[in-house]
Amino acid sequence: MMTTRRSFLGVSAAAAVAATLAACSSQSGSSSGSASGGSGGITLWTHNGGNKEELAVVDSAVKAFNKANPDTPVTLRSFPQESYNDAIASAAVSGDLPDILDLDGPIMPNWAWAGYLSPLTISQDLQDKIIDSAKGVWNEKLYSVGPYDTSLCFLGRKSAFDEAGVTVPTVDEPWTKDEFMDALDKLSKLDGFEYAIDMSVWDTAEWWPYAYAPMLQSFGGDLIDRDTYETADGFINGDKAVEWGTWFRSLFTSKYASETPAKDGQDFLQGKVPLVYAGGWKVLKAQETFGEDDVLILPPVDFGEGAHVGGGSWQWGVSSSTKNAEAANKFIEFLMQDEYLVQYSDAIGNFPSIESATPKTKYYGEGKPLEPVYEIGKKYALLRPATPGYKVISSVFDKAARDIVSGSDVKSTLDQAAKDIDADITSNDGYKAK
Repeated sequence: MMTTRRSFLGVSAAAAVAATLAACSSQSGSSSGSASGGSGGITLWTHNGGNKEELAVVDSAVKAFNKANPDTPVTLRSFPQESYNDAIASAAVSGDLPDILDLDGPIMPNWAWAGYLSPLTISQDLQDKIIDSAKGVWNEKLYSVGPYDTSLCFLGRKSAFDEAGVTVPTVDEPWTKDEFMDALDKLSKLDGFEYAIDMSVWDTAEWWPYAYAPMLQSFGGDLIDRDTYETADGFINGDKAVEWGTWFRSLFTSKYASETPAKDGQDFLQGKVPLVYAGGWKVLKAQETFGEDDVLILPPVDFGEGAHVGGGSWQWGVSSSTKNAEAANKFIEFLMQDEYLVQYSDAIGNFPSIESATPKTKYYGEGKPLEPVYEIGKKYALLRPATPGYKVISSVFDKAARDIVSGSDVKSTLDQAAKDIDADITSNDGYKAK
């Protein structure tokens, strides 16, 4: 099963108390390993309980590490993703966090601010090799690193592009706004398709800020002032942001895209649309359905201020309560070897976070099926704002974007979003480091 961009939102220490009761019935994860934490051993928790392919990679690394390091064995505990958040919140309240835990990249600053995490002490050599989008940095300290990332992209039917006379953009020369709109207009006139594009508004949770905020940023707006992280006013609701919102709504009023597409990108796979906005994790299924030669992997659109895609995926960190920080960091270094990065990539289709592993994978490297996904991610990835307030920013933007698609006034909707984000920042004393 492909790891998607959906994430749970982190919870602060105050909110964690409320989650404790819910967690009591959701911590029935599975375990493997030869020892428990303490007495030299270390514990590792992961959200991969429902993803057997990815979990198998972690389990393989744990067994190899334990064989090589019998004095500091790792015990692995896996949780279904839907209960993992509650389990971490409950453990934080009780002071019983595992030594090592995984977390979604954009949530890391909130967990670091809340006191869940310790800065990593992995080697500088390893840090230098990891791509920026797979490193979790807050307050000028590295708190997490990930074994992979992926990229957003557009997937198009080459046969439809040829019939409509649409110019195919390249990674180095993406569409401009006018070129993109011209392509949608031409594709909308083809017989046999219901709409020109599926914008994937069927998706939920973190998808909306991950997928559509990069477009806002390409217009020249943003979710927050990235220099100070003290206000969203003038960024999420400025003139450029209003221009983005107006354009975004127009995709649906002009009937280029449906407000109610089928879930999971099925409209594209069933031949109902010739273009879909999706993630790299959708490419293999599309190639299997239509043939590799008929599936175009296209870069993001440059709406005037550069093309962008979201960056940052699941990463590994060390808890603030560990008594075995040296061993925990040693295991993360062990897991970040090319051997396991290749296993991750071959199992779930994401690209390795260290370049030397990329050509060894099944799908990435010159001439391989997902090579453009890697090139797009490497060139255009933009991390979501590295602030503890991101969990609220994400939720506020999600609501605002949905309201705009549904027909709410763009300016007033974005003004309210700015007020809500700024109110949260103020109520948390600017999310200053504790």
